[in-house]
Amino acid sequence: MAGIKFRVLLDSNQKEEVFCDILLSLDDNFESFFNAIMKAYGFKGDQMASFYASNENWDKGEEVSLMDVSFGEEGTHKIMATTTIREMVGEPEQKFILVYDFLKMWIFLIECIGLQEEIPDVPSILLSVGEKPNEASKALDEEFQMPTDFEEKEEGDEYGFDDFEDGFSEEDLSPYL
Repeated sequence: MAGIKFRVLLDSNQKEEVFCDILLSLDDNFESFFNAIMKAYGFKGDQMASFYASNENWDKGEEVSLMDVSFGEEGTHKIMATTTIREMVGEPEQKFILVYDFLKMWIFLIECIGLQEEIPDVPSILLSVGEKPNEASKALDEEFQMPTDFEEKEEGDEYGFDDFEDGFSEEDLSPYL
């Protein structure tokens, strides 16, 4: 049995690359891998997250989620606590994508970079490069941000409610009273 080494790169707009190398056992589960990544980046690890098996084009494949989100549906949904690294590593250069905090969308690109004879008792951080961002430094993904100001529409309401600017009159409501 061997230890497996992964490079975990933070996908960001920074000019400088930020990554770390983590060594773990093939028998470790994805939850311990997730915790090692959170520790390496100084994140709390208190948000939803999922690993996705990936390919050379970084396409998302099979999901391994932090919590059971199957809502009782039949199937083979994988969760981090019960899925081992060995189960998901299908090739020597296996890639994964980790999405952490689905509102802020922290994305980690993970690639297997080798095997080692040394098998750690717990996942260990072998190398850390670049300045890690503060978890709170990233704003919510623009898709999920609430509007901060509401502009008046000059030419009526887009939903056809401009006739009711002043509300309903008693006459409008009389058939319902």
